[in-house]
Amino acid sequence: MDPQRHRKIIISGGGTGGHIFPAISIANAVREKDHSAEILFVGAEGKLEMEKVPAAGYRIIGLPVSGIKRKSLSGNFSVFLRLMRSLRKSKKILKEFKPDVVVGVGGYASGPLLRQAGKMKIPMLIQEQNSYAGITNRLLARKASVICVAYDGMEKYFPAGRIVKTGNPVRQDFENLERLKPEALSLFGLSAGLPVVLILGGSLGAGSINSCLLENIGLMKVSECQWLWQTGKLYYEKISESLSGSDTRKISVHGFIDRMDMAFAAADIIVSRAGAGTISELCLVGKPVILIPSPNVAEDHQTKNAMALAGRNAALVIPDKEISELLVPEALKLVADRERRESFARNISAMAERNADRRIAEMVIKLAGK
Repeated sequence: MDPQRHRKIIISGGGTGGHIFPAISIANAVREKDHSAEILFVGAEGKLEMEKVPAAGYRIIGLPVSGIKRKSLSGNFSVFLRLMRSLRKSKKILKEFKPDVVVGVGGYASGPLLRQAGKMKIPMLIQEQNSYAGITNRLLARKASVICVAYDGMEKYFPAGRIVKTGNPVRQDFENLERLKPEALSLFGLSAGLPVVLILGGSLGAGSINSCLLENIGLMKVSECQWLWQTGKLYYEKISESLSGSDTRKISVHGFIDRMDMAFAAADIIVSRAGAGTISELCLVGKPVILIPSPNVAEDHQTKNAMALAGRNAALVIPDKEISELLVPEALKLVADRERRESFARNISAMAERNADRRIAEMVIKLAGK
């Protein structure tokens, strides 16, 4: 590579928040190691990355790509047309930007660009977040130089010689949470005298989890616990109305929690979906977890992520269809079982992979050349 020329890197992926934040973490880590690197993002038009990436200080180009409509075969004709347009646009981007390396972080937005990069023999690094590799990454891996993974046993999806276990990049390291606990309890209006169950359903919310909690609100009120409940923005108003006028001193309800470090610091037990990025954060947090895999995801990958933890006695997994009956009682049982809590915390902490973004950045820079 010409020493006068800056490294040029494209990071492609998105369509969902779970792919955007790791991508930005990788970009930031590359910039730390090479201040002169020129980084371009390529995502999906109209999706969250088109807002979050510029806010993080990076340029992004959107593709007209969309995900497969699994419940509407007729709707996939427009998906195919968008894919063809995205392939053409990707080829144009690659010819004009001339990247030294292309990084794919998953999601349907990465498919067209990495396919074209592979055909043009541009070095490629793929980051697979899940314990079950999605079809896009399985196809793209044939041309990838390096495949970064977060779980053991990924040889069944990818060529073993190109796999590097790095873990998933996360937004924060979540260190020293115990030091933050008094401030965190105060922030959410909780007391130091009772254990806290943190309930997360994603930024938009999880309808089934919210419905389950409303059904069990009586049990929550009389329990010897406090409940820190992120409803998601879509559900907050309705749930607040449902709870108005009742005694909710033990229940702290929020549409969206900006300070996740504070939420994790306040919590003694965490209830969550099982997205790959979320699980990586929970491993770093190192607290007992109840996982409720979303049934509304491609190839049921959240169940596979959750079972990877359950198989190591690092989490309790409850199927979404059983939460109305089981979630609140199981949470209360876990609160009362100190030995089981400590075992879960110890085992999930052992699965934590720190500095994933820096390790991936080192490989990106190496592929891009000196």
